[in-house]
Amino acid sequence: MDFRIADTFTDSLARLTGDEQKAVKTTAFDLQVNPANPGLSFHKLDDARDKNFWSVRASGDIRLIVHRSSASLLLCYVDHHDRAYSWAERRKLETHPKTGAAQLVEIRERVEEIAVPRYVEVASSAPVKPPLFAQRPDAELLGYGIPVEWLADVRQANEDTLLELAGHLPAEAAEALLQLATAGQPAIARPSAAPGVDPFAHPDAQRRFRLMGDLEELERALEYPWDKWTVFLHPAQRQWVERDFAGPARVCGSAGTGKTIVALHRAVFLARKHPDSRILLTTFSETLANALRTKLRRLISNEPRLAERLEVQALDAIGERLYERHLGPPNIASRDLTTHLIAKASAAATGQKFSLGFLRTEWEELVDAWQLDCWEAYRDVKRLGRKTRLPEAQRAALWAIFESVRSGLRDSGQITRAALFSRLANDLGNRKQRPFDFVLVDEAQDVSVPQLRFLAALGAGRPSGLFFAGDLGQRIFQPPFSWLSLGVDIRGRARTLHINYRTSHQIRTQADRLLGPAVSDVDGNTDDRRGTVSAFNGPQPRVSVFNTPAEEASAVGAWIGERVNEGVALHEIGIFVRSGTELDRAREAVTKTSVPFKVLDEHVETSHGHVSIGTMHLAKGLEFRAVAVMACDDEIVPLQARIETVTDDSDLEEVYNTERHLLYVACTRARDHLLVSGVEPASEFLEDMQAVDVERSKHTHW
Repeated sequence: MDFRIADTFTDSLARLTGDEQKAVKTTAFDLQVNPANPGLSFHKLDDARDKNFWSVRASGDIRLIVHRSSASLLLCYVDHHDRAYSWAERRKLETHPKTGAAQLVEIRERVEEIAVPRYVEVASSAPVKPPLFAQRPDAELLGYGIPVEWLADVRQANEDTLLELAGHLPAEAAEALLQLATAGQPAIARPSAAPGVDPFAHPDAQRRFRLMGDLEELERALEYPWDKWTVFLHPAQRQWVERDFAGPARVCGSAGTGKTIVALHRAVFLARKHPDSRILLTTFSETLANALRTKLRRLISNEPRLAERLEVQALDAIGERLYERHLGPPNIASRDLTTHLIAKASAAATGQKFSLGFLRTEWEELVDAWQLDCWEAYRDVKRLGRKTRLPEAQRAALWAIFESVRSGLRDSGQITRAALFSRLANDLGNRKQRPFDFVLVDEAQDVSVPQLRFLAALGAGRPSGLFFAGDLGQRIFQPPFSWLSLGVDIRGRARTLHINYRTSHQIRTQADRLLGPAVSDVDGNTDDRRGTVSAFNGPQPRVSVFNTPAEEASAVGAWIGERVNEGVALHEIGIFVRSGTELDRAREAVTKTSVPFKVLDEHVETSHGHVSIGTMHLAKGLEFRAVAVMACDDEIVPLQARIETVTDDSDLEEVYNTERHLLYVACTRARDHLLVSGVEPASEFLEDMQAVDVERSKHTHW
């Protein structure tokens, strides 16, 4: 007898308390070992439309819903008695007549008997919007996996009702409709149902029904159900995983649209397709590289040999390793040294004086980044994004300072990281053999000028050699620059993903208020965020402002307690603050709940059974069911210390942009629950986030 587990089972299991989950897991193990065990309390559900639904008692009031036939046993759902029975009475397991996929279908006529939560309110006076799919033929809609009894509802759906309708449909049907609504074209070429074909073997069915081979596999499925969606690839994204490109390509999109997942799956796909190839999956920081390694391990756990040809490294680490291999051990200058050299040269200079902040920014973002090696190069370079106008006489004075810094570095025998990448790029350009056949870059929006020059040399002239994934709206480390000027041309090979599979409609909508509707890069490629939709609904985020840090800590602690009582596991909760200075406020909030926590370091490894605490910069690459973003006070977000160092008007704009991006990153780590909090006076960004009004403690005034 085949023993399967449905995604609806693991989802419902995650909502139970810890003790309830233990009882359920014990019962599930007993079912797999011996489904006919007389000690198991089976009860046939007489009121269920599907006569193969049975309940199994796990503990006092907890019931498992199973679908039992002579050939298989399927774990479908678990909850308290009445809710479990109600769930089963509203569903049936059937094979779709056109696609041939097994589906758990919600019974249309029973939907009106229950209270369906409305997360998206529509004003009664607003005009009714036109239906989105009225002109679509039945054959097309059925080809997307829409159940026959839901066709009429699909034809009536409009922009306001689509998300609510999607919650009642099988995943492939809901996601196809969301694609159509955002001008996409989902694949319709699916196998037709045929006698004798296993409906559980269909690719859509395999997304939601997992065959359990042994107790160990079942234990993993029940212990880590949260992991499955962190590496889930939607079928609509597969085309960008498997496509051949004539040159560098990029996928972009707002947080949660699956860019990282596309990059991960593409790396694995290339490793399978090209058995002799070496593949580099990289990103700009060691923190994010660690997160990628964790996801990759989950993705290829059944194919460990692939890991021998799939390397995950941060850009600085791979750059240093290749430099040492080809050019000798690098002696890398610290930022403190270059700052000292700049200050020393500035003090010795005659004539006009410049602030240290301006000089350091000019050095890091212009002179060193572009490896300007002579006066003529500095004189003629376009000062992209820098609004401060510099006449030639001032540039000459500045170049004297920077030439002194360059001499100081030469005398010390040290090089900057920018020089390391530039020299390495030149060396690779002279080699016939390159260390990697394919290079994939995650969080590409924060790759620096010298890093991109190095990447361009790694993948130069190779079809599909370079693949980038990133979001211009999440750029928090690097100023904008032209990719074209470094030979990386993605025009015609860039795609924006529009369906968010990770973050609820409510969280995405509120976080998007921090950013504009479209973001363009220097080369004119536009990441148009309009038309992005989330695949599911959730509770409205809370934005709360308090009188004191103590009030905030108590409220956040209570919020954590609520999530735990709802069945959210501790490792599925993240608490983030702007910088290390505010970490104590996060610790105090979690301490009030008496639950264990872990403060994240640069390795960004969460611990099972612990709430994660960290800074917003460490949030990149992480995903949680519930997130609290604390200490969003005035002068903390945006950080006053950054504002005070600004000397260039464009730098001030850049500070505000990256601080907005940083808060956006932290908020969009949440899947289902989001709390954003601060203390009076609160960050000005919270006003932008508010949906209707900002919740406040009773003694607070706006």
